Amino acid sequence: MAGKTSAEREALDAQNRRIMAVFTRAGFDFIAPDIVQPADMFLESSGESIRSRTYVFTDPAGAELCLRPDLTVPACRYHLSHAKDVGTEARYCYSGPAFRFSAQAQPSLNPTEFDQAGIEWFSAATPMAAEAEVLHLALKAVEAAGLKKYRVRNGDLGLFRALLHSIAMPERWRSQLLHQYWRPKAFRDLLDLLTGEREKSRSSISVYVDAIAGLDERDALAYVEKHLLSLAVPLTGGRRLEEIAGRLLEKVQDRSEKRLSPETRRRIDDYLAIEAPLVRTAPLLEPLAQNSPGLEAALDRFSLRLRELKRRRIDLETAIFSASFGRNLEYYTGFVFEVEADIAGTTMQVAGGGRYDSLMADIGSPVAIPAVGCAIHTERLLAAVRRQA
Repeated sequence: MAGKTSAEREALDAQNRRIMAVFTRAGFDFIAPDIVQPADMFLESSGESIRSRTYVFTDPAGAELCLRPDLTVPACRYHLSHAKDVGTEARYCYSGPAFRFSAQAQPSLNPTEFDQAGIEWFSAATPMAAEAEVLHLALKAVEAAGLKKYRVRNGDLGLFRALLHSIAMPERWRSQLLHQYWRPKAFRDLLDLLTGEREKSRSSISVYVDAIAGLDERDALAYVEKHLLSLAVPLTGGRRLEEIAGRLLEKVQDRSEKRLSPETRRRIDDYLAIEAPLVRTAPLLEPLAQNSPGLEAALDRFSLRLRELKRRRIDLETAIFSASFGRNLEYYTGFVFEVEADIAGTTMQVAGGGRYDSLMADIGSPVAIPAVGCAIHTERLLAAVRRQA
């Protein structure tokens, strides 16, 4: 590890071996994914919090590559390239360096190169039990490293998705709300627009929306092509003319769509305001699920997960459920969690994970592969353990 003395490196390696022992004893196979990865897979799937901090470069052949900013996507790619049957159940563990730019204070706790240990579980036969077991193993691992005091925070993007699907709205609005879920201010601003509580200000593209209003798809495409050619504007980021025209037509449609009702706004706000110990959460969610089969099914899965967590003797009184908590990686689709500890006078995440059922398809899997996993920031963990010693 860059900047570490030999004694610090030895302490970190010894801790990482204890963590790996927990994972391998639980039946997870150790793998070593490539450090250099195709950049597009991270830039498209991980979200802005990682995109803006990823080290990207071009190789001599012109391919855009990156240093892996985490090990989940590399582990997924490893499975797709090495498994005999990618659709069968597989469990992997790993430990190695990851790389993210950081301009934050306390560089020793936010290094640009840091060790990450974790597990990924693909196509588990019993999904809720697998989610509970991943959290259980994450806690066993940090405890094996010596951590005694920590807090567990949970969220459930599956519940939030089900809530949105219980509300009548254009599908593109659901996608936009999900996209902004990790950004509280942007989410609230969007919800204000969709409910009509705030008028959308005119932007630099408003004139183009005005120009294609009333046009069909073919004429809108012709307008976009002609306009870009007249300005000699090249297409960037892999965007196609059809995509640009489609986005402009959606903005035309948004002008005439019926706004979300005040009751709908209150329902979303009421859900996002829920924060309570896990053991007390289900009764708070039940009123929102009435007359909504999709939300009732999501709540059933939530309750089943609670039973699985209880079976593993995870303390449901101290673990907190927060409806607005979704982590900051956009590939998560369901259960999410973080383990927090006090380090150098502040609370920091030392481990986190959750379910990501669409990521494998996004990076090229020919079949659907449900997945759940977790990762541990082992240098923060070591700092937290030393603070508690």
